[in-house]
Amino acid sequence: MAEFNELVRMFIQTLSEDDQAKGIPLGISNRHIHLSQKDVECLFGKGYALTPFKELSQPGQYACKETVTIVGPKGAIEKVRVLGPVRLDTQVEILSGDCFKLGIKTQIRQSGDIENTSGLTIIGSAGTVILEKGVIIAQRHIHMTPQDAQKFQVNDNQIVQLKLKGLRGGIYDNVVIRINKNFHLECHLDIEEANAMGLTSKSEVFIIR
Repeated sequence: MAEFNELVRMFIQTLSEDDQAKGIPLGISNRHIHLSQKDVECLFGKGYALTPFKELSQPGQYACKETVTIVGPKGAIEKVRVLGPVRLDTQVEILSGDCFKLGIKTQIRQSGDIENTSGLTIIGSAGTVILEKGVIIAQRHIHMTPQDAQKFQVNDNQIVQLKLKGLRGGIYDNVVIRINKNFHLECHLDIEEANAMGLTSKSEVFIIR
């Protein structure tokens, strides 16, 4: 019996190692903005509803036809894509290089963690919003279901490393695991991070410790 139990343990361990060796699909994001309904109406008109035009990989998320201009003390960036659906709080996700153009300082945060972050001005087709907080650089992260988490042997909010293959590949630290039954397995990097490692939307990444 002891020998049988040891064989079972080794078999389960092998399955776990095989699962962790599997690549995770990569999603590459550019700067974008999530809006509250209040700010949607300030920017585009009373009673306005966002117009979906492209579904995103995460269920229920979509890119909208609407874009806005974001303005900081030193400059502006036009045609920043709005993502839906609306949220309770407006959040602007920018690239690190955007901070220099806009003239602001902000923090690397998980989505939704906007306390004590920078603000800026948002200009829409029908109005303007002065945002007091909500500008972040998104922390690199991996979306997964509880079943995925079991396969990769990770927990919600755990910090892991990523192995990135290719001629310019390497390792990224400080990647947060985000688990939800409604998520679709995918790693999210911003376009600056992906370009630095020569990655594309067809690339895969691999969890290491």
